[in-house]
Amino acid sequence: MLDEAVVHDVLRTALRSGGRFAEVFAEERRSTSIRLDDRRIEELTEGTDRGAGIRVIAGETASYAYSNRLDPEALHEAAEAAAAAAHGAGSIEVVDLRRGPIAVSVPTEEPMAEVPRERKVEWLRQAEEAARSFSGEVRQVVVGYGDSVQRLLVANSTGTWTEEERHRVRLIAQVVASRDGVVQTGFEGPAALGGAEVLDAHPPGETGAEAARMAVTMLGGVPAPAGEMPVVVGPAGGGVLFHEACGHGLEADTVGKEASVYRGRLGERLASAVVTGVDDASVPGAWGSFAVDDEGTGAERTVLFEDGVLVGMLYDRFWAERNAASLTSNGRRQSYAHLPIPRMTNTSILPGSSNPDEIVADTRRGLYAKHLGGGQVNPATGDFVFGVSEAYLIENGAITTPVRGANLIGNGIDILAAVDSVANDFDARPGTCGKDGQGVPVTTGSPTLRVARMTVGGIGG
Repeated sequence: MLDEAVVHDVLRTALRSGGRFAEVFAEERRSTSIRLDDRRIEELTEGTDRGAGIRVIAGETASYAYSNRLDPEALHEAAEAAAAAAHGAGSIEVVDLRRGPIAVSVPTEEPMAEVPRERKVEWLRQAEEAARSFSGEVRQVVVGYGDSVQRLLVANSTGTWTEEERHRVRLIAQVVASRDGVVQTGFEGPAALGGAEVLDAHPPGETGAEAARMAVTMLGGVPAPAGEMPVVVGPAGGGVLFHEACGHGLEADTVGKEASVYRGRLGERLASAVVTGVDDASVPGAWGSFAVDDEGTGAERTVLFEDGVLVGMLYDRFWAERNAASLTSNGRRQSYAHLPIPRMTNTSILPGSSNPDEIVADTRRGLYAKHLGGGQVNPATGDFVFGVSEAYLIENGAITTPVRGANLIGNGIDILAAVDSVANDFDARPGTCGKDGQGVPVTTGSPTLRVARMTVGGIGG
């Protein structure tokens, strides 16, 4: 993307004021976005964005400047701006850059750049038709599609030169259904690294039908019960809990700012012995995967909890150096206009040995949370509240009536400690994680699991 000699000079300029580390992050991103709303294409945009950011670390601070131009003059201006904000003691020389092969996270059988827009529009229409055909109670269907190809370069003053090309695609369906004045919604949104083959594996018609099924099913729901009870969380749902209620508290910047309940607790048994949780950026084809993170660190798997013991945290370069810890490939940024910070990638509770049907059968009365919705978490305490978008009663060991309006209330450490069964039916779901104004693709995964005691917020008896 950039000439090596130019990058070398830019890094030299960035270190001029005494910084101990300098980095160039350059990217070019081509993207397509299409939205269909009630049988009409309301949006179809295609575009390319490119630019570069220059980071300088001096002492305990980092400075950052960026430009949407990649010419040498613009890069030097950004480097000078970043250097001006750095206050270090002395300067260091930029070492020779070592160029490595371009790394691609997953082979792309049919790149989206080669797929005509008419075919992409047809995918949206297939999803809508399947949703409307599912039931006459479907009132509204919105289908969104997005794909991107991101080419990036990370070069820094330690000698790193890394390039990667990332292909991502996602299709989502949102459905509104109504019956006798009751209105419910359903959502489904597969996503992965790759090209058109992603939608071969996740046909748009199935996506639309699944969103409709959820909305229509929940029309028959009764008010959710309230109180403390066992909660069985369906496949992938436990990963959402783990990501939100625990994962953010394990990101090194949150820990370093003394805003995490996990600060100073490495080595403690904080979860049930049946819980092992990881963050793994190397999962082939996963939505949150990559070959290298946005600082050029090779993707790897980081164990966070092992048999219930807290054994790891998530680091970018800045916080790893500050804490004398190893890099964990969690330095991520939304784009060249953003400073890298510690972020999760594909965060999961690993499969156990229990049978999912037996977990339900062993639960006399409780709640089955099939799909979780949004929520709020306080990383400093671990307290959280999550909505449940699809839930059912468990009565006498069987999943029975759908319920509406359920919320899960608890504390991350308490909930992990209360997990008493983990099944072997692992699944994962993609999403977008927001933090400090930046959104990045992530995946959350888990098998079916049971929390022995959990507070359910509802309006039923």
